[in-house]
Amino acid sequence: MTKSLSATIENIQPSLTMSITALANKLKADGENIIGFGAGEPDFDTPEPIKAAAIAAIQAGKSKYTPAGGLPELKTAICNRLLADYSVDYAPNQIVVSCGAKHSLHNVFLAVLNPGDEVLVQAPYWVSYPEQIALSGAKMVPVETTAASNFKWTPSDILSAITPNTTAIVINSPSNPTGTVYSADELRAIANVALDHDLWIISDEIYDKLVYVGQHTCMASLSDAIKQKTVLVNGVSKSYAMTGWRIGYFAAPVEVSAAVSRLQSHTTSNPTSIAQYAAIEAFQMDQSVLHHMQDQFNARRLKMIALLTDIPAIGMNQPAGAFYAFPSIANFFGKTTKSGKKIHDSISFCEALLAEAKVACVPGIGFGSEGYIRLSYATSEAQIEEGLSRLASWTSTLQ
Repeated sequence: MTKSLSATIENIQPSLTMSITALANKLKADGENIIGFGAGEPDFDTPEPIKAAAIAAIQAGKSKYTPAGGLPELKTAICNRLLADYSVDYAPNQIVVSCGAKHSLHNVFLAVLNPGDEVLVQAPYWVSYPEQIALSGAKMVPVETTAASNFKWTPSDILSAITPNTTAIVINSPSNPTGTVYSADELRAIANVALDHDLWIISDEIYDKLVYVGQHTCMASLSDAIKQKTVLVNGVSKSYAMTGWRIGYFAAPVEVSAAVSRLQSHTTSNPTSIAQYAAIEAFQMDQSVLHHMQDQFNARRLKMIALLTDIPAIGMNQPAGAFYAFPSIANFFGKTTKSGKKIHDSISFCEALLAEAKVACVPGIGFGSEGYIRLSYATSEAQIEEGLSRLASWTSTLQ
């Protein structure tokens, strides 16, 4: 008789965002004219100085093992970038470089959580938080937010969810999937609750360079006390259009960075050496190279907000960062498509939209919030116009 798989692995669900993107790509390969709003990656090419640095590293034979936690010169470049951008001072031994920010988060959860611990996460949340927390043996406790509050949680929300088992909170600003950006005062108030209850603050700041209203606040910059309880997670994927290069990092108190370095030495070893040398250039180059991408994303953001707002029965939030909109589609529940498909939740909405209008988006339930969909504007304005025109036409036929 075949032995069963690990119960932990059996309970892990696949990433809904990656599943939707894979399905849309398959339909495109089959000849379908699909407009895809599912991808969580920039459609821009990696900036030329970064590519040149990688090529130079290859030609120089820099293809050997590096220290498990990352090249010393990359750690220094990260420290210098954090100091220049946010006036927050880290030492290289507080930095661990991993195979993407997703990998960094996974390692951090393993390092600071024990079975039975509880982690507070605001909902809507990024799809991988619950599964990564579960892999550590801990339990994610979602704290609901609403569009009326622009999907922000408050200190009182957190206080009401804290139990004796609460060990950490996760904050994601700018947010995937909502585009929410917290102000410095809002973050400080949340962090002070965490300090009062001796909780780890895991601050996912992967979209820090993609803020269009206000500015990004680095959690660790708020005070020395907050910094001592914060694990700052970031990387090069989003801001530098380097998703496939797989370089992420975190900055944390030494006990956390040392623990993860030990863990990483027995799992992935080092991130790819060539990608690390490219990341050094990303952090050291003239950062004005990023302005074109930021400006384009903002133009797309404004277009998507305007077009979604014009569609009757869709409720639109006001994303201020990242590259996502998270509109409400709950008013369509109970309706039927022209082909007879019944819409009863966000999954059935997205399935019917893809089948009938050839538009791919991600159901809100994948982010812990039913009644919404996530649309990525990491695509061209022409694609946004065409895709939302299809969405408007299709929703107008629902009965």
